[in-house]
Amino acid sequence: MVDKANRGRGKENRIEIVDKKKLISLCIPVYQNATSLEILYEEIKGHFDNSLKSYDFEICFTNDGSTDGSLEILKSLQKRDSRVRITNFTRNFGQNASTIAAHKLAKGDAIITISADLQDPTNLIPRMIVEWEKGVEFVICFRGGRNDSILNKVTSLIYYSMIRFHTSKEIPIGGFDCYLLSKRALDKLNAFSDRGFVRSFHFDLFSLGYKVSKVPYTRLKRVHGKSQIRFFKRFFLFIEALTSTSYIPLRIMTILGVGISTFGFLWAFGIFLQWMRGESPFEGWSAIMVAILIIGGLIILMLGMIGEYIWKIYQETKKRPDYIIDEIIESDEQ
Repeated sequence: MVDKANRGRGKENRIEIVDKKKLISLCIPVYQNATSLEILYEEIKGHFDNSLKSYDFEICFTNDGSTDGSLEILKSLQKRDSRVRITNFTRNFGQNASTIAAHKLAKGDAIITISADLQDPTNLIPRMIVEWEKGVEFVICFRGGRNDSILNKVTSLIYYSMIRFHTSKEIPIGGFDCYLLSKRALDKLNAFSDRGFVRSFHFDLFSLGYKVSKVPYTRLKRVHGKSQIRFFKRFFLFIEALTSTSYIPLRIMTILGVGISTFGFLWAFGIFLQWMRGESPFEGWSAIMVAILIIGGLIILMLGMIGEYIWKIYQETKKRPDYIIDEIIESDEQ
């Protein structure tokens, strides 16, 4: 007979194991994007309510000193949804600083950085996650085409072609702003100590060395707000990227210096031979002025390029922060 008092004593306590959903962090720099933020939020939420409902998500917005009411809209979104987290800067510090801040705020198993202007369609998010689930640490969405003005297309083509030539041939010719990083890859990127002011994110991402998966898409025409990047901004961005990642300008200066010096000595020797024969090598000042202007212009150009490198060294030695946070707005649950 079985003692009724001992019935059930042999049963083990059952522990229900619930698989924790993977967390995806959306990192979104914001500058003068008031007209697109509501739409962007709804599109992202729609993906995670449907095709991505097996994942949790958070949206890490960085307000980079916007003056168009973007912060007020972000605060409104955060009150409606605790998964919205906001880093608000004291002023405008630039896109690199905004991206760095969003990366450091993110807690996800993977992070996705995407533009706030909706030119990069949000349907790229599920496509990147599919690649990540295959074990890829770094996924980029590159522009197979773009619905931009001819001027923007041409300047972007020139910019990214120069970046590819001087940094990495792996960078897509059309460039990219939208990408996914695994938590492991993000930790490596966050360990970089360079100031955002002197960094080229495209180069940094590829320098991690992880296998890259590339997702093509057509960049949409901008219908919300105006682009903050003009031709001269792209030119200066190229200078920043070039002097942050390459010693080639300095090597070119060395080669030019050797070449011009060699040419000068040979020319001087030729003039000496003509003088020995009693001939005049040239008449007037035209040749002298051309030589002075060309060589003088090259010297000024080289000094300017050296100055760019020295300026970056100076900025690094000051050890100032990439940005100053006015407030972080998030739910107490975070």
